[in-house]
Amino acid sequence: MTKTTDVTVVGAGVFGLATAWACARRGASVRVIDRTGIAAGCSGGVVGMLSPHAPERWNAIKEFQFQSLIHAEPFWHEVEALSGLSTGYDRVGRLQPIDTERALELAHERAETSDTHWRGLAHWRVINAHDAGDWAPQTATGLLIQDTLSARLHPRRACDALAAAIRAKGGVVEIGKADNLQGLVIWATGVAGLKELSAHFEKQVGNGVKGQAAIFGLDAGGAPITSAGDVLVVPHADGTVAVGSTSERDYTSPDATDKLLEDLIARACDVFPMLAAAPVIVRWAGLRPRAKSRAPMLGAHPIHNGHFIVNGGFKIGFGMAPGVAEAMADLVLDGKDTIPDRFLPEASL
Repeated sequence: MTKTTDVTVVGAGVFGLATAWACARRGASVRVIDRTGIAAGCSGGVVGMLSPHAPERWNAIKEFQFQSLIHAEPFWHEVEALSGLSTGYDRVGRLQPIDTERALELAHERAETSDTHWRGLAHWRVINAHDAGDWAPQTATGLLIQDTLSARLHPRRACDALAAAIRAKGGVVEIGKADNLQGLVIWATGVAGLKELSAHFEKQVGNGVKGQAAIFGLDAGGAPITSAGDVLVVPHADGTVAVGSTSERDYTSPDATDKLLEDLIARACDVFPMLAAAPVIVRWAGLRPRAKSRAPMLGAHPIHNGHFIVNGGFKIGFGMAPGVAEAMADLVLDGKDTIPDRFLPEASL
């Protein structure tokens, strides 16, 4: 007898896989199908930084992100336990250089607001650079912002672990065309899905923004991640350090690296001079789905009647995945809507 599928997810990036996992762990029979494979798009990237917005001007979106980051540890550890695979997750915290007096003033203000909004579950504070140990970025004032909410994971390995956890629950993850869609259907098709919406509505609903990143062969142990302006530096557990990433609206090739990445690598070496002596072992480029609202797009699908959509995790997909997955499982399986208004598809239409 053929097993009935309760939920079909089209797309095996982090949003699709995480949503399928959240449904499977609630007892639903799930099938994930992707035309090219697991993490074939931007979810197969190399950076893996999971960091919050600044703890000020608090709103429902920042609260959603905060809860997602807080619950990331049990989420990813459960995936690891069932799959037997490492996701590379670790809540290592983040450092940010403070280079001006105005930046220092803002850092102290945000330290105060974090006490309220982060409710003692994480901290944002100003520290002396020498207190950060050997892995401290260059800073003009000798001071750094340290937050204890940020984490890192290995994007591709996290997706592989999700797929294995889904299969361990009896689910199916396969490569193929999106046909024979059974049960409740969720579209998690990234850039292709945003292009489909834009073509249907004859206006820009979202697009792909190119990013370039690199991996250095340098073991920084369990050092914290760093964001210094547009330079992101992420030490991974496998003895490498990832550096990212550019944001390009105009590009010739979506998956080719060029001078923009070389410039980014040079700036990363300015932030961490020890990187200059390490080899660059991987150069990566790809498109990330950006909805018009810049927020994730969750809810009823605007053009596939009776279906659902989960898309648009531009730059924050892995950090938001645990919260997005639970919100989508609430909506799809239980009819419970916990999605912030700005995340609804109509915010980008």
